[in-house]
Amino acid sequence: MTAPLGVLLVGYAGVGHQDHQAEMYAPGFAGHPGFRVIAVSDIPDEGDTAAKEHADALGVPWMPDLDEALRWADVDVVSVCVPFDRRVEVTAAALHAGKHVLVDKPMALTVNECAAIASVAAETGLICMPAHHQRFHPVLRAARAAIAAGRVGLPWNVQADFLVAGGGPVWPLGELLNFAPYATDAVQALTGLAVTHVYATAGAHFHDQGPEDLVVLCLTHERGLTSTVVAGRTRPQAGVAGLGLHRYRISGSHGTLLADAARPAVTVRTGDGMGTRWSGAGTVHHMLDELHTAIRSGRPADLGPADAVTALSIVRAAEASIETGRPVPLEPDKVALP
Repeated sequence: MTAPLGVLLVGYAGVGHQDHQAEMYAPGFAGHPGFRVIAVSDIPDEGDTAAKEHADALGVPWMPDLDEALRWADVDVVSVCVPFDRRVEVTAAALHAGKHVLVDKPMALTVNECAAIASVAAETGLICMPAHHQRFHPVLRAARAAIAAGRVGLPWNVQADFLVAGGGPVWPLGELLNFAPYATDAVQALTGLAVTHVYATAGAHFHDQGPEDLVVLCLTHERGLTSTVVAGRTRPQAGVAGLGLHRYRISGSHGTLLADAARPAVTVRTGDGMGTRWSGAGTVHHMLDELHTAIRSGRPADLGPADAVTALSIVRAAEASIETGRPVPLEPDKVALP
């Protein structure tokens, strides 16, 4: 038996009101047998109180000096959730310190920043994983294997729905940056075909003010594949907590495959109401499985910085399309990737 990998949690910032470090990654690492949270740190003047309180709650050391924390030999993995204006700096520092990194999504707010992180990861040879955890859903992995095996022939179209019931608006970035990358990343993982053009529309589905909370992306891929992604939030639905619709319909030359990532599930009634839950381990757990296996085996991870570059490139092209009302080509050659 090998010892669990030591994890340092750094930062508690997120998109809008979200705190993925406290709500997703810390519990994920704590519940995974291959990892052990050993310390908490943060960058100066950024949420020190929240970070220290979380360290106390976890019963691990609070290390206010991030440089010192990164020098700690027991740290194998750094979970980075610092503000976006420090994201590249902190991620690069962790990689240069010899640590593997899990980075909250979006990994950065510009394509060039994502590419800069990708460059450092390539230089160091370490794992740097953007947390696009939905691609690791067991249903999607089974669908991916079926498509690769030719079960639907040559894919020609994918229809994807990623809709969350309820919740508040994600200021100031909206669901184009928050939810759509989960689905576009999953489509590319399923098909292995890069996006070449993006046409998008967006609007307020149920919020009267704030950023867009419903987006539709029409994507053209290599080899003539097309896909349509609907992502965002709906009004609260009775009996639905969180993801209300998460499915992919893949049409091919020899058949159609429907991958419903909300099934199988169980209905749970509590004092707070009724909701559904996936019946197996969550997608964060499966993402951490991939992270652990890649680190221990020394092989490349199935998900890396280049995927974050692609996801953000699609977002920025969609923004341009929404503004102009026209399809926008993706130009990956203009992004310097290692």
